[in-house]
Amino acid sequence: MDTPRRRPSRNLVIVVLVLAAALAFGAYEVRERTLYLHEEDARIRADMVTVASRVSGWIVRRPVEEGQAVEPGTVLVALDQRDATLALTELQAQLDAVTADKARLGADVDLARGQTSTRLQSARAELAAAGVTVSSLEPQLKLAQDELARTRRLFEQKMASQAARDHSEAQLQRIEREHRIARANLRGAEARVRQAEAERARLEVLAAQREVLEQRETELRAKLARQRLDLEDRIVRSPSRGVVDRTFVEPGEYVTPGQRLLLMHDPASVWVEANVKETQLRRLAPGQIVEVHVDAFPDHDLEGRVERIGHSATSSFALLPTPNPSGNFTKVTQRVPVRISIAQREGRLRPGMMVEVRIATGK
Repeated sequence: MDTPRRRPSRNLVIVVLVLAAALAFGAYEVRERTLYLHEEDARIRADMVTVASRVSGWIVRRPVEEGQAVEPGTVLVALDQRDATLALTELQAQLDAVTADKARLGADVDLARGQTSTRLQSARAELAAAGVTVSSLEPQLKLAQDELARTRRLFEQKMASQAARDHSEAQLQRIEREHRIARANLRGAEARVRQAEAERARLEVLAAQREVLEQRETELRAKLARQRLDLEDRIVRSPSRGVVDRTFVEPGEYVTPGQRLLLMHDPASVWVEANVKETQLRRLAPGQIVEVHVDAFPDHDLEGRVERIGHSATSSFALLPTPNPSGNFTKVTQRVPVRISIAQREGRLRPGMMVEVRIATGK
């Protein structure tokens, strides 16, 4: 008689428990949807650095392997340096030759400048002396001419002897001869001055030649610097601290400029990128606390913060556009990338890992 009475009571308890569980679950869902934003489309990201070659050549060494940690300046790939070394030696020899020619030409310029200056000073002194001699003989010549004319008049008047006239003529001839010699010396001195001045013009030619050598030296120094850079580029070094993720070449291969050699990233600089629906962006703001659940480590939840909200939807980065030639339009909710800062955990967070995020929006 007691058993039938207990069954309704048991069923009632079950119904009450189910309703309580449903109410608790509903309250939890309401709370989660109100105070938090959940997103499953999220991944660990990092700055992936593609190391490429700036020059072409044969690979002789690749001392790093995938997964190896590297420091700034670590040798990643070494190219054959023999041709670059020979070209560098050739340019250095050309530069040394031009430098020697410039030094020799400089010595010639200094020597020619000293000789020309001495010759010009000597020629100008001779010119001045010859001019003084001519100037001093001209009054004597005029006096001798006047004396001869006076003696001839006196001789015609029988007041001077033949010997006096002959003496005046001889005196005039002597002074005329000395005057002609002095004028010839003056013209010679003038010619020597012009020659010395012409030799000074030769200094300008030598100076122009030296300038050409200086330009050639500058050109060779630039080529030498570029060749040194080419030689340095044949040893590809790590630009920063990181880990080698993937290698694309092996020793013995021939690479060209711009060809990628390996891929690396800095494991200390990682973040989470979550693709959030555009309809949820109004609830996001930088600085909000984020709970990060990594699929690879389900027992360890991490904490991060919203760092930056993207300014473009992910569809704007698509390589292939999505035209609508038919005119039929179906509206699709777009997603916007949100960057979440997170601290590395013993190097276990790797780019590409899937994570789930729970952002505390507070509203």
